[in-house]
Amino acid sequence: MTSPTKDVGREGRKLSRSFGLLALLGAILVVAGLVGLGYTEFATLTTMLLFGWLLLVGGVVGLAHAIQSRGSSFFWLGVVVAALNLAAGVVIIRLPEGSAEALTMFAALLFLTGGVFRLAGSVVVRGPQFGWTLVQGAFGVLLGVLVLANWPSNSRYVIGCFFSLALLFDGLGLIAIGLSGRRIVTLVSDAVTPAEAGEGTSPMSPTPPQAMAKPSEEDQNPTER
Repeated sequence: MTSPTKDVGREGRKLSRSFGLLALLGAILVVAGLVGLGYTEFATLTTMLLFGWLLLVGGVVGLAHAIQSRGSSFFWLGVVVAALNLAAGVVIIRLPEGSAEALTMFAALLFLTGGVFRLAGSVVVRGPQFGWTLVQGAFGVLLGVLVLANWPSNSRYVIGCFFSLALLFDGLGLIAIGLSGRRIVTLVSDAVTPAEAGEGTSPMSPTPPQAMAKPSEEDQNPTER
């Protein structure tokens, strides 16, 4: 039978190892993000090819799932969605630069419309987050206008830059979670282990003075009275 102290130590080491792997994954993402920011054109091409292959895999999986459930009412919808994914994946893999231009245009329009709606909503509602929402809307409009002003020449690096920044910030977040998690696990293990170790050893109860007293002769021979 294992003691509670050993169980706590074992679980603490497992959690600490898991948080360490999480921090290592975050460091890999940070390095990938920095490399992508240094080579934005390569990052854009890689992102588009990866996106195309993901669409292809998703289309194949969706088509297989639709065939398995061909007796249901959603059969044709699944087939249509899978076919669209397969077609989009083939187009993106064969024409990554043209796909990057289209995706850059879509991202710019998304930023622009999102910023306009945020600006209009912040002016109309004027809630407690009025200033922050106004800044977000203005930043979205500015970013959309800047991307549209240099399109399509900037499509070679915009997608790669966005993807690299996403990797960078995700990696920093994972590193922070991993390091703080290891610190918390270490503190909890150090606090629980001595407490459980103290509970395992019960203190010796002192012998009462009456038990230490030597019995008298009358107590030893009660029949002689």
